[in-house]
Amino acid sequence: MKPYFYLLLSCLVVSSLSCSQAERPTKTAGRILKVTTTTGMVGDLVKNIGGDDVVVESLMGPGVDPHLYKAKASDSSKLQQSDVVFYNGMMLEGKMQSVLERMAKSKTIIPVTSGIPENTLLKPEQFEGHFDPHVWFDVQLWAQCTDKIVEGLSKVDPTRAAAFKQRGADHKKQLMQLHEWALKKANELPPEKRILVTSHDAYNYFGRAYGFQVVGLQGISTVSEAGLADMTKLVDFIKNKKIKAIFVESSVPPGAIQRISQDSGVKIGGELFSDAMGTPGQIENGYDLGTYDGMVRHNLTTIVEALK
Repeated sequence: MKPYFYLLLSCLVVSSLSCSQAERPTKTAGRILKVTTTTGMVGDLVKNIGGDDVVVESLMGPGVDPHLYKAKASDSSKLQQSDVVFYNGMMLEGKMQSVLERMAKSKTIIPVTSGIPENTLLKPEQFEGHFDPHVWFDVQLWAQCTDKIVEGLSKVDPTRAAAFKQRGADHKKQLMQLHEWALKKANELPPEKRILVTSHDAYNYFGRAYGFQVVGLQGISTVSEAGLADMTKLVDFIKNKKIKAIFVESSVPPGAIQRISQDSGVKIGGELFSDAMGTPGQIENGYDLGTYDGMVRHNLTTIVEALK
């Protein structure tokens, strides 16, 4: 009987240890998690999935261009004090990405776009071998980023993993409903009128998802300015296509597009939000521009109504 006794005893010990380890509280269990994000769009995802279990601070506020963003001394402190950090990735944050990648060796720092299948990403020639990072303009693609948020929050506090998973699933459904709304809104315009002219090529995913030909004065990044030849070429394109409106962006200086408007005789149809959301509580067209949902609805409503 002794062998069976020792076998039973060892099983009980292992079971007891396993239970104690599973139930052992982490240093983050039960308290509000401090989360730092780079952009407002990423921050919006975290708020919806984290709920009351998180407090979120985004380094790049309204009107900030992430391509040109230079980290401040206070940013390092915010990143170090965070329980988890989320960023867009794919070089959207420019030189700051290398800093985040180094910090990821000792801290939970996650690029939310890393889970998107590469065969669904765009890789324009002018972006020097990198993928186009502006995936949030295709709501269906952006919905896939919820999984990385759930993964990161659950890693720092496994005790709330089930809650994060449920909120992630709920928010993904909401985003898919937003995607369906966007498809219907875009269909208010006939295909030949779906030509979007903006400051820079941030809307390529938007164009692919919702059937627009997108023409940006600058490339995907806003680091370099547009030359006179580019501006002349765009003016000719606008006149030939008889485009009714062009658009400025909240995070890009409007001067170049304003000049294009003057030279082409075409009105500016409104301000779009591209690399940054608006201020929370800023209402236009009935939408809160400080939320991802409100930004998407405002942008598409502005584009469709101006091009009709």
